Parts: sequence; structure tokens; C-alpha cells
Amino acid sequence: MNKSIHFILLLLLLAGPVLASDSPPAGVEMALKQVTEHVYFVQGVPGVATDNEGFISNAGVIVTGAGVVIFDALGTPALSQLLLEKIRKITDEPIVRVIVSHYHADHIYGLQVFEDLDAEILAPAGAEKYLASDNASERLDDRRFTLDPWVNDNTRLVYPDQYLGEGMQFHLGDVEFVITVVGNAHSDGDLTLFVEPDRVLFSGDIIFEGRVPFLGDSNTRHWVQILQRMEKEQLVALVPGHGGVAEKPNEAISLTRRYLVYLREKMGGAVNDFVPFSEAYGEIDWSGFDYLPAFEETNRRNAYQVYLSMEAEMLGRR
Repeated sequence: MNKSIHFILLLLLLAGPVLASDSPPAGVEMALKQVTEHVYFVQGVPGVATDNEGFISNAGVIVTGAGVVIFDALGTPALSQLLLEKIRKITDEPIVRVIVSHYHADHIYGLQVFEDLDAEILAPAGAEKYLASDNASERLDDRRFTLDPWVNDNTRLVYPDQYLGEGMQFHLGDVEFVITVVGNAHSDGDLTLFVEPDRVLFSGDIIFEGRVPFLGDSNTRHWVQILQRMEKEQLVALVPGHGGVAEKPNEAISLTRRYLVYLREKMGGAVNDFVPFSEAYGEIDWSGFDYLPAFEETNRRNAYQVYLSMEAEMLGRR
């Protein structure tokens, strides 16, 4: 055998099996930050879904003394693998349960890492609509291109073990958990997680801290109602789906609520007066929000979604 070929084969054997569909490890900075006694989280950077190797959303980690509960699973398997490595530096407790705030790509493509550890996966009712839709497979195909090689042929959609149509409470170790299913607000199905005794709320994308939210196909009327209820809670900290921990939770809730209310007011007025969207959009004063991260990337699309939804709402009332 040619010596050079023999040497290459030897290197491959020493390196172990390599699968074409495997992804390289995540190369981003990720810090597991402690919020309270039991609660930690990692924070993605502000940006669109393909920025920062897909690390633009947050994930929560609750260490109970009897197992670890994860809230959301980040946007690639490589990111969740990196998260798992960070967790193993603070505890060797098993990963018991993963609670998914909603089924959008930047929160779910890392689920397979925890499924492979036999963690139970819970998601809100409504997620099954996404998983059964063409959008789910089309989005995965798109991410295999735009987030290659971290999302690739080895990345799969993970179905939850249980869909929650109603809220639930459970106890694990030293911690009491309260899941609240809020319905179709930001997505087809959303939920939040409240951690006692720490009094920390994981809001998913119901709250965006310090940036413009992505509305997608959300029900903004219901979303506003949920935020109004949240503003009445007495929280120690709020961990949103994107952005930093809100140590003044009511301010974070208020910002998202005010943005949605403003969109509904302006777009609703345009629909009521039969003003075309482009004309209405150009005449609106956005100075109350245009300083926020992701405004340029998301605001016009958000406004158009609300314009269409306000049309549907008004037609339903006529």
C-alpha cells in the first residue's frame, strides 16, 4: 500500500468515526450565569436567527438537588451540547426535564441533545400544529442552508413527550415549578415557567428584554392580555426568551406590552380609515421604539402582520 495512503488511513482510525452529517462544536462565547440560588441561564446575542451561529435566544437551567430542569433548548444541537458542558461544570445531577416555551426554530433545534439523555420534554398545546405544518420542514431545510454546518442533515425535529393544554405544578428537589399555558400569543402555543422559592419567571418570547419582539403569526390581542396580567406579579427576576435578565420585571413587561399596543392602535386606525399599509407605515412616528435592537430587521414585518390581523378582527366584528 502507498505509504501516504497508509498514513492517512491511520490518522482516520486514530481520530475515530466521522459522520458527514455531524456538526462541529459551537465556536461562540457562552456563559452560564447564576440568577438566584437555583436558577441559571445563558443569553444569546441580539440579532436575526442566523447570527452568532444561531445563538440569539436564551435557555434556562434550574438545579434542584434532585435533577436539572432546562427551559428551552437553543437554536442548534451544537449550542445545546455546549450548554450541557457548561452545566456539567456546576452539577452532575441528571437532566430530568426540558420545558419548551414554544416551537420556534431558535428554541428547539437543540432538543435532540436532551432527548438523547432521556429527558422528558414538555411543550404547550399548539406546538403540534407547527410540527405538522409545511413551515416546520421548510424552516429546517432553510436552516440547514443558512446555519450550515451547525444545522445539517443530522438535525431533527423533536416531538415532545407531552403537550400541555393546561398549566401544571410539580416539585423536584428543593424547587416548586409552576407552568402556565398562555395559548396562542407569540406562536401557536406558548407557556411560561415560574420557579419557587426563587420567584423567577421564564417568559419565553412573551417578553423580549430590551429589543423589538418578533411577532410571527402571533395573536397580539391575546398577547397584550397576558402581559397585562403579568404586570401585576411580584417577581424577583424575569428571564425573557431574548435579552438579559430583567431585574425590574415590570419595566420589561411594560416595554413589550406598550410596543404591541402601539402597533395595534396605529395599524387598527389605518385599517379602520382604509389607509393602505405602506402609506400608514411611513406616516407613523416610531421614535419610541426605533432605538431598540432588531428594530430595522423586524418592525416593518411586525407592523404588516398586525395590519392584516386587525383587518381580520374588524371583519369579524362587522
